[in-house]
Amino acid sequence: MDSSEKKRCSEIDICDLFITPAIKQAGWDQMQQIRREVTLAPGPVVVRGNLSSRNKKKRKFADYVLSLKPGLPLAVVEAKDNKHSVGSGLQQALGYAEILDVPSALSSNGDGFADHNRAASTGEAIETEYGMDAFPDPQTLWNRYRKFHRVTAEEQNLVQQPYHIDPSGKEPRYYQLDAINRTVEAVAKGQNRVLLVMATGTGKTYTTFQIIWRLWKAGAAKRTLFLADRNILVDQTLVNDFKPFGAAMTKIKNRSIDPAYEIHLGLYQAITGTEESDKIYKSVSRDFFDLIVIDECHRGSAAEDSAWREILDYFNSAVQVGMTATPKETEYVSNITYFGDPVYTYTLKQGIEDGFLAPYKVIRIDIDRDVEGWTPPPGMVDDLGGLIEDREYNQRDMDRTLVLNQRTKLVAERVMKFLRATNPMSKTIIFCEDIDHAERMRKAIVNAAGKLAKDNSKYVMRITGDSTEGKAELDKFIDPEEPYPVIATTSQLLTTGVDAKTCKLIVIDRTINSMTMFKQIIGRGTRIDEDNNKFFFTIMDFKRATELFRDDTFDGPPIVILGENDDPNALGPEDNEGDPGNESDDRDDNHDTGGGIRKFVVGGVTARVMNERIEYVGSDGKLVIESYRDYARKQIASEYQSLDDFIWHWNASERKQAIIDELEQRGVILENLAETVGKDFGDFDLLIHIAFGAPPLTRHERAEKVKKRNYFAKYGDKARAVLEALLDKYADDGVETIEDTKVLRLQPFAQLGTPMEIIKGAFGGKDAYDAALRELEDQIYEQAANE
Repeated sequence: MDSSEKKRCSEIDICDLFITPAIKQAGWDQMQQIRREVTLAPGPVVVRGNLSSRNKKKRKFADYVLSLKPGLPLAVVEAKDNKHSVGSGLQQALGYAEILDVPSALSSNGDGFADHNRAASTGEAIETEYGMDAFPDPQTLWNRYRKFHRVTAEEQNLVQQPYHIDPSGKEPRYYQLDAINRTVEAVAKGQNRVLLVMATGTGKTYTTFQIIWRLWKAGAAKRTLFLADRNILVDQTLVNDFKPFGAAMTKIKNRSIDPAYEIHLGLYQAITGTEESDKIYKSVSRDFFDLIVIDECHRGSAAEDSAWREILDYFNSAVQVGMTATPKETEYVSNITYFGDPVYTYTLKQGIEDGFLAPYKVIRIDIDRDVEGWTPPPGMVDDLGGLIEDREYNQRDMDRTLVLNQRTKLVAERVMKFLRATNPMSKTIIFCEDIDHAERMRKAIVNAAGKLAKDNSKYVMRITGDSTEGKAELDKFIDPEEPYPVIATTSQLLTTGVDAKTCKLIVIDRTINSMTMFKQIIGRGTRIDEDNNKFFFTIMDFKRATELFRDDTFDGPPIVILGENDDPNALGPEDNEGDPGNESDDRDDNHDTGGGIRKFVVGGVTARVMNERIEYVGSDGKLVIESYRDYARKQIASEYQSLDDFIWHWNASERKQAIIDELEQRGVILENLAETVGKDFGDFDLLIHIAFGAPPLTRHERAEKVKKRNYFAKYGDKARAVLEALLDKYADDGVETIEDTKVLRLQPFAQLGTPMEIIKGAFGGKDAYDAALRELEDQIYEQAANE
């Protein structure tokens, strides 16, 4: 193939004809080691108002990922067509190599390869170029990988141990692979305390399974103990992610550790206790377990006085891997002090930017009695006749020492107002101060929901540790296929380990003293569930927790805030401290019983919501107060000075889709605008109406105006039939549809011949077809400037 023909080749042609053969010639197996068109991250979800869409322009997509074995990537190769230089894709490849944590980033245009070696020694060239016949073989890039990750000859067999291949085709995401590989490498190097930090919703349990599987299959961990502190965590793990262990796995029960099994899943309360006879872990030798994995290790496992620590100290010769979603240190417990620095961290912020986790918006609501405080008149008694202590009560007292029934009613009504405005069947968790508060909130929601609760008694359920009926409904609450319960009121039972991936609303009416607790609560909503149209979630915050526990480096900023009069010190400094995190299993703190704290219940004191406002994060990252329509209008107007300017650019553009793509980069999503203006309007009319106030025409109205002119008369019969059909397609589906030549494969075009036959037979060639299409678009929008 000569150079002129090569330059006419598409990028895919360059891959098929030049790059793939060159890689295969170097000894790479096409089935096992070469992966084409690998989506590393799907792109973030863009949210404006109550509408969302995925920004596919920001997805991370590698042309080639080369692996020594499945799950052990070594290099990224970025392809470009021959109009580009050999190294023009190198920066893109380097970005992907960094997130995959591999040393080799390469680029090619079919003439040769550009190679960036992140493992280059001092004095060694970092970037080189070579011909198509000189691509490095697998051993060469494996040696480079070993050097980059400091893997010795003695360690490489364990590092190469394959991960479990799921029959369903499920594969680890890139960050899960990074976490798995960094952990296995750390164990291979003899590190016996390993910490992994992964945000809630990123698949910590699946990652844990792959780590245990590889170490188990390699013989490095013959017996493993998986420790958790809640039954639901153990039970979900047993039947879901750990299922491939099969008969080798057991759950520790009946206060006995059975040596016949190799994989043991245990609730730490089941193997330890206050009495020496309860400490069943001592029934086996100290070296019985080779590996211990501590799930949610922030929950006190590293505290020197915790029950977890007893177990860890007893089996201190075992490799101990801590999994946590909350990297923050507190004065009470330090994961890093015990486990060491994390071998890998994947934050909520990264997960949202990649598109694996749902972004969130915050509705922060201030209630007058919380912010302004309330002081009872002298001698006032509560509803039970008890004398109310004479002092000022504020936000930290609400539902702890003072119960204002009207406040509870107000919160419930505000929650239902939001659900009715969005979707009253959206799964919702309301976090309350204690069991008593959760029950009163359940009752208030029933009354606020009205017919919704009357039609189904399980519309709202209290799911707390003491409620057998509520806990029995937990599986249905987290099952996407089960519509009921819709709303769960709780205290601590649902703060962690519950995979409620369809949860769209989290309500915080609980004082939160711990960053750990806050992150776990927020984690209930971070999972994306595309099958059930769950792309983002909402936090309704009545206790200012979102302000007190904001952590932009780990979580990123919220996408929406509702509320004002922001005072981060409103709760007082004593409420903004860490806590030990020793929450009990399947139980809730109940300040109404056993703690000696008297609650005053008052029914006649009114409460009201103070000012509300909505704020969006603009393209400059700053918060702006506006509706989605206002946001879109400003974005369009900042790009185009006037209606005439926009129309000129629209008509001058060979592809209208290019303008639409550019606006979508700014967060202006046409599908979302159609929800607010009308779905029968074309993209052009949506934009000019929103940005410049021009009266919009529907696509069918524009098509009818074109048909009334004598525009098609100058074309032959076949060309006229094609153009008339294109006009009808525009009326039905929009301009972006007719700009794609794939439309010619559809009916009614298919009966006229293949796309190439239509273009050549009706118009004489591609250039003439493109010119006719542009003229058709000009006719569609010709009168726009005068409308």
